Amino acid sequence: MTLNAVLCGCGAMAKGWLRAIASHPDLQSSIRICGLVDLNEKVAQALADEFALQDVVIGSDLEDVLTKTKADVVFDVVIPDARFGVVATGLKAGCHVLSEKPMAPSLEEAKTLLELAKSAGKIHAIVQNRRYIRGIRRLHRAVQDGVIGELTAIHCDFFLAPHFGGFREEMQNVLLLDMAIHTFDAARFVADQNPLAVYCVERNPAGSWYAHGASANVIFELSNDVIFTYRGSWCAEGERTSWESTWRLVGSKGMILWDGEDGFSANVAGSDEGLLRGTSAVNVSENVNEEQTEGHASVLLSFLRAIENGTVPETVSSDNIKSLAMVMGAIESARTGQRVVIEI
Repeated sequence: MTLNAVLCGCGAMAKGWLRAIASHPDLQSSIRICGLVDLNEKVAQALADEFALQDVVIGSDLEDVLTKTKADVVFDVVIPDARFGVVATGLKAGCHVLSEKPMAPSLEEAKTLLELAKSAGKIHAIVQNRRYIRGIRRLHRAVQDGVIGELTAIHCDFFLAPHFGGFREEMQNVLLLDMAIHTFDAARFVADQNPLAVYCVERNPAGSWYAHGASANVIFELSNDVIFTYRGSWCAEGERTSWESTWRLVGSKGMILWDGEDGFSANVAGSDEGLLRGTSAVNVSENVNEEQTEGHASVLLSFLRAIENGTVPETVSSDNIKSLAMVMGAIESARTGQRVVIEI
């Protein structure tokens, strides 16, 4: 089955979507881009030319392009503030919708989108591509297999200094809303627990080229007494971490360290005599589902197969709203200076 898709939002992010489709034979055969929508039609035309997209309808009005193309799917790659209108329009037109994160700029709008998707009987899912990488899948499996016993804590550090230009440098709560959500979502997946409460301190440090909120220190209480902490900055020049953060998982029997790239180490308690009992190295299995390690392509495959088979994609909005709630709870805590209970 080949689905006709309209891609809405033709800026730099859209190129990543099209490259992902081009990278995988199953995606190439399952998706036909039949329409491009952007407020600037010249940008849409340039994208069509760059990727040699044939017979595409180009326009600035999503509803009009959906009518002309009779599309099955909307790919939503617009800025967060425009997301609600795009998703709502797509669902009302009878399309399944795959959105960039965050799924909405507020929990109220996110809940409304859940209702619209339910009423339309269509799938609405979110691109959380950073949970679809080998390292995250290995951590998840290690927790499920009890390699370090019962999980008690996850600690993540994220320190980078990208100079994007554009809308990110004007955003409020830029780190929490645009980037930290990746780590929050991945941590929730690795732990397989739900967020219960959060305390956050957010700052825009000296030297920041962002308008607001380029750094954050966050403590989450997850279900089953698991703690998740996040320390991050998007204006930290110098010794950087991976884009995936550096991770330390603490369990009842030992710990796993992951540098966010290729470096893994895992140790459980040893049997030495004395104050510190030493350690014994254990293996973090590399045996994971390869189809779930391809980032953006994996999200697209999961979404398309859910449409074809009537299954639920892993990043369906009814689940992903929990990751959005983590972000919004952190933002509220930073604003009030108080611990915030997360209720979803």
